[in-house]
Amino acid sequence: MKLLFNKTKICVPILEKTYESALKSSKSSIAAGADILELRIDFIENPDPDEVKNLIQEINFPIIATNRRKEENGFFKGSESERIEIILEATKVAQIVDIELGTDHDDLNKVLKTANSSIVSFHDFEKTPDKDFLLEIVDKELELGDMAKFAVMPKKMADTLTVLDVLLEVENTVGISMGEMGSYTRVVAHLFGSPITFASYENSSAPGQLNIKTTRDFINKLTKNNLG
Repeated sequence: MKLLFNKTKICVPILEKTYESALKSSKSSIAAGADILELRIDFIENPDPDEVKNLIQEINFPIIATNRRKEENGFFKGSESERIEIILEATKVAQIVDIELGTDHDDLNKVLKTANSSIVSFHDFEKTPDKDFLLEIVDKELELGDMAKFAVMPKKMADTLTVLDVLLEVENTVGISMGEMGSYTRVVAHLFGSPITFASYENSSAPGQLNIKTTRDFINKLTKNNLG
């Protein structure tokens, strides 16, 4: 299994309705200190495969291309075949593609075979499954892709610790505990080996997401104290 990053990268989601605003937001996020961007294609109104590919090339920065499906809080309005068609076009130019574990098996494999690098993801916006379930999910994701990702909603503080506990046991995995209760996991995740943490520039893509500066400051302080 290849490690995509040797230290935690701060990723900023780009959540815009037009190509022009997505390009502008990308440039601003890069200037603000993002290490990598997540282009949420499903936010773009009526995205076209060629135009998406051109946008990624014009941004000219490390990008995770994501066309999130409706079942996992995505906003893509087209058919599943259209969603996959756009993702496949994005694989030609994006550094990484994020595809959901729940995607049809044939479509999932098609995307993974063409992607430069891949994240296989799982989301539960209602609860935090138990540790054994999450480890099973991560194992499946890592069998398929280069990196695993799971984002879950805590009901109690112990749920946030479950996420960090999973990260202690597996490599190349992004684990997120969402909401205000889980927001601290985004800045301590690097201490548990997470290759990516998500932060916002202006608009947050998930509950509990912090901005770039706050995330960077916390990570730097925690790293300094840990080394000390």
